[in-house]
Amino acid sequence: MQSSSHIPGSALAAYGALGLPLASAALPVYVHLPNLYGGLLGMNLALLGSLLLAARLLDALVDPLIGVLNDRLQRPRLLAGAGALLLALGMLLVLNPPRGTSGLASWLVLALVPVYLGFSLASVSYHAWGALLGDDPHERTRVTASREAFGLAGVVAASVLPTLLAPTLDAGLARFAWLLAAATALAAALTLARAPRPPRLAQPAQGVPQFRLGAMAAPLANPAFRPLYAVFVMNGIASALPATLVLFFITDALALPRHAGLFLAAYFLSGALSLPLWVALSRQIGKPRAWFGAMLASVVAFFGAFVLGPGDAFAFGAICLLSGLALGADLALPPALLADVIREHGEERRAGSYFGLWNFAVKLNLALAAGLALPLLAWLGYQPGAAPTVAPLYYVYCLVPCTLKLAAAALLWRAFGRSPEICHA
Repeated sequence: MQSSSHIPGSALAAYGALGLPLASAALPVYVHLPNLYGGLLGMNLALLGSLLLAARLLDALVDPLIGVLNDRLQRPRLLAGAGALLLALGMLLVLNPPRGTSGLASWLVLALVPVYLGFSLASVSYHAWGALLGDDPHERTRVTASREAFGLAGVVAASVLPTLLAPTLDAGLARFAWLLAAATALAAALTLARAPRPPRLAQPAQGVPQFRLGAMAAPLANPAFRPLYAVFVMNGIASALPATLVLFFITDALALPRHAGLFLAAYFLSGALSLPLWVALSRQIGKPRAWFGAMLASVVAFFGAFVLGPGDAFAFGAICLLSGLALGADLALPPALLADVIREHGEERRAGSYFGLWNFAVKLNLALAAGLALPLLAWLGYQPGAAPTVAPLYYVYCLVPCTLKLAAAALLWRAFGRSPEICHA
């Protein structure tokens, strides 16, 4: 931890570096994996959705346990590094599946174990570490913005590299997994060696948190955390649905599969470039109000996808750029608000538990998106590659997320709209 209130840019960059491979791994798992196994390898969509729902629900339940483990050990650096290396191993397995549908479901389930466990261990520990850095709310926003900037760079890389590394997406993803493994090792080494160390916290008289339900749910006793958590969950579901279905929409609704990497890169690059804007705006009007404005802007931009059709590359590219601007706020502001809640209420020793519940919400949202949206589309008659059945995509991909995003914005304004900072609401 820096002795002064201002963390040097080089130290922020060193901390943020690990966010690049973590985010690079997340995009193939949550965006490419349904299309890889369901679209390219031919796994039944209902079976795939059910497997992903079960696996992601179990994965989500692990995060609060990992949060308590962090609070017990107070070694976020060690746990983050170990989790990152386990994640890299899992990605090599999940993105190099066997050919044919025989045994494909079993391979997917087994390969997802190190992926999900490694990602949970690394991300919870890494975020808990970041929450302990910075002496004031604006510094904590800088910490999260640095992490998310590297994360967005990783997402952009994951968007375009699979299509550049090989002529087919499945081969490109397989090669990308090896590149990711090397990047993970290098980023973990840099972050562990050069990033600011979290402060050593004094041992409380009552001891460290135990592995029990009460310890995992303890953050919910914080009155500032509960409404923030509700907003985060609702907004997360709104984001998870299009993330799960975007490749299906690009391929079947727009008939532009070869443009998928460019669309994703435009979206995430726009989000990365918008981060300084949201950091500056949040300093002027407060993080809750800035996030509220970003939600409304996202709905206005994304609703336009409902009227698009085959070949509308330019229009969908514009939607990606505009909705990507709002993405920067979704990534930088919520974890900064959570760090404020932790620090302002003297909950530093429970930082792991807070981010365990936080990651639980992220995983639950993604699990529900895959586990409900894919079977729903199958029930409505949608089949990948069958043009006459594309209509259900428009409703599940466009209208449902916009409705949920508006509900999240209403919750946020009701809870925190009258105050520039969440801890003063």
